[in-house]
Amino acid sequence: MSQARAQRIVVMTGVTAGLGVHAVQHIAARPDTRVIVGARETGRTLPRGVEAIPLELGSLASVREFADAVMRRLGDARIDILVLNAGMQTANNERRSADGYELTFAVNHLGHYLLARLLAPHMAEHGRLVITTSEMHDPAVTPLAPKSLDLQALARPSKSGFGSGIRAYAASKLCNLLTAQSFVALDDVKARQIDVIAFTPGLTGGTSLGRDSSRFMRVFVTFLMRTVFRLIGLFRPEYVMGTAERSGEALAEVSLGVVTPPPGRIYISLVKGEPVFPDPSELARSRDARDRVWRESAAMVGIE
Repeated sequence: MSQARAQRIVVMTGVTAGLGVHAVQHIAARPDTRVIVGARETGRTLPRGVEAIPLELGSLASVREFADAVMRRLGDARIDILVLNAGMQTANNERRSADGYELTFAVNHLGHYLLARLLAPHMAEHGRLVITTSEMHDPAVTPLAPKSLDLQALARPSKSGFGSGIRAYAASKLCNLLTAQSFVALDDVKARQIDVIAFTPGLTGGTSLGRDSSRFMRVFVTFLMRTVFRLIGLFRPEYVMGTAERSGEALAEVSLGVVTPPPGRIYISLVKGEPVFPDPSELARSRDARDRVWRESAAMVGIE
């Protein structure tokens, strides 16, 4: 983190619900820290001093407007920490973004991809880029995780049905991880020694991911978490459900550099409330998949 300036500048998404509420509280409480957040509803209660700018990640025009507004407010100042935490999950993959893309893919991946591309050049040396992903990307954790990657099919799916919403979410989280891998490989990021971290909070209760699902689906998922997942958690610790409070605190610790991965690694996973540093899925480590996501996402958002 840059030591030449007295004020640390943090830009965040996903702070008005779930673990993000707790993360922004911890970050904003740090002295000499300026926090700017993007939110669909800027009238929500935020910690004192936090600045809110309208942002709809499902609209590429809104993402560009948010990035422009951030840069205007900062002037010549640089971003020390960029936290891309917002996320959503729907019951199926039938909803579309303002630009015609599948909504979960658009919000979780494409909007954040564009935002990172626009704001990364304005980050400080020794800055930190944190992207919230999920263990749901990994077939070793869940059978619903993607075993192959077709970005065009994710962006404009031709098939729907039961489970399509969860599969879309898992695939979008894989894209988040591959985006993080792409930034790590950039010469400019290396030259400015920007840390890039993909963080998964693990199975977390009290989030708003399924807020757009039917009441039946929300009740069903709650039932699974309290029964089946609890039983599986006796043998698979990644299925032990954590709290939004602890997950938010951990996201803040990662963002502030209190918790860092070992050299050469970028993936941090919260398991039973403690950070661990596993390998992500084989597909998440694929250079070919990484480069395809970067290239095809750039075409979708209209940048080189």
